[in-house]
Amino acid sequence: MKVTVDTNFLISATQWDYSVAHKLLKKFILSDAEIFTTQDILDETAEVLERDFGYNKEEVKNIIEKILLFVKLIEPKQKVEIIKDDPDDNKVIECAVESSSDYIVTYDGHLLKLKDYKGIKIMKPEEILKEF
Repeated sequence: MKVTVDTNFLISATQWDYSVAHKLLKKFILSDAEIFTTQDILDETAEVLERDFGYNKEEVKNIIEKILLFVKLIEPKQKVEIIKDDPDDNKVIECAVESSSDYIVTYDGHLLKLKDYKGIKIMKPEEILKEF
């Protein structure tokens, strides 16, 4: 299984040990799922950790290093302009397309509205956990 994860999934999975995202992440790792993200998504994650959670730069660096232990970092070659309301979300779709992911795991409303993009299912962690 190949999955693309976005900022809100990474935040939830790393900040709350009992969150559904954390449980799903553990299942992904134990099942040898390939987990993809991009540098842009990690940069956004770092920004949110610092701004909204009050971590200093060193703490953020440590969290990102831990994330890099279980994700595969890729650089999408193809740009898409699917989400007009929040164009920043397109980077998640670009990652999923480049990695040939089966799923995009997210809590983002703009992405979830799509439900599917070129055969890539876009789902909340709770929905994917039920499929496991």
